[in-house]
Amino acid sequence: MSFDEMRREDGSIRAPYLEVANWLESVTSAQLERRRAEAELFYRRGGITFAVYGDAQGEERIIPYDIIPRILSAGEWARLKAGLEQRIRTLNLYLADIYGPREILKAGIVPADLVWRNPAYRPEMAGLAVPHGIYIHIAGIDIVRVDGDDFYVL
Repeated sequence: MSFDEMRREDGSIRAPYLEVANWLESVTSAQLERRRAEAELFYRRGGITFAVYGDAQGEERIIPYDIIPRILSAGEWARLKAGLEQRIRTLNLYLADIYGPREILKAGIVPADLVWRNPAYRPEMAGLAVPHGIYIHIAGIDIVRVDGDDFYVL
């Protein structure tokens, strides 16, 4: 079973979605389809695509999206924001260690082979101090809502 972002179990509209629900009542399915097609064209032209590893056809697919946006309440965003900021801080600290003292490798927490053989590892970055310790300036983090209160951050 999946969580309905817009409606409560009784069918009423959740507060963050009231304006979207009103808008949806004013548009036709043909208008929605046209907007979806426009968005898909925008994604394709902009290269917002991915390939599935191991797919023999190697077809580029657009990033999955929903024409209806996810809307979060201020309280939901505050919870997510704290977790997302923690995730980015952790990733930056991980990279600082990998390109710095390598304590995580010395402790055997991450096998060194996984780092050295990774095509994204840049040996020329070893020992380089980056401004403000920020290695990750932009991050795409997937968020999955599992119920009215809980989210998974992938």
